Amino acid sequence: MAKVEIKKPIVEEISGLLDGAATAVVVDYRGLTVEQDTRLRKELREAGVSYKVYKNTMINFAIQGTEFESLAPSLEGPTALAVCKDDATAPARIIAKFAKEAEALEIKSGIVEGTFYDAAGMARIAAIPSRQELLSKLLGSLQSPMANFARVINQVAEKKSAEA
Repeated sequence: MAKVEIKKPIVEEISGLLDGAATAVVVDYRGLTVEQDTRLRKELREAGVSYKVYKNTMINFAIQGTEFESLAPSLEGPTALAVCKDDATAPARIIAKFAKEAEALEIKSGIVEGTFYDAAGMARIAAIPSRQELLSKLLGSLQSPMANFARVINQVAEKKSAEA
């Protein structure tokens, strides 16, 4: 079997993974223990993030002519690819959190909703809370003024009834 025939399904797999993805993060996983890697994969899987190690040349072939093409300069050394189609910040957030306990783990770069970010940019993306957290904060901030207004109205009503 020719080398091209062996490599083509892998390139197609990567292309399919990136098709419609909100985020793709290139990660250097050198120095992780097997236990750390297993825990990282589990956390990412639970968040709906696909995480897999590919050869740089295969990723390079798959990203040519796509919005992920700007990741090419980051494809040096051991590379894992974390891709999420739903939550744009999930891969960066989970990997950055995990990297605090496993210093060997490093985000090289990433594409978030069509925009390229280097390692520093991905660190800022990782600081953004999840969609659920943002929605709960929004709901809390909307609910707080209404609750305060209701308390004030209630106190005014109590004061008037005490005067009568």
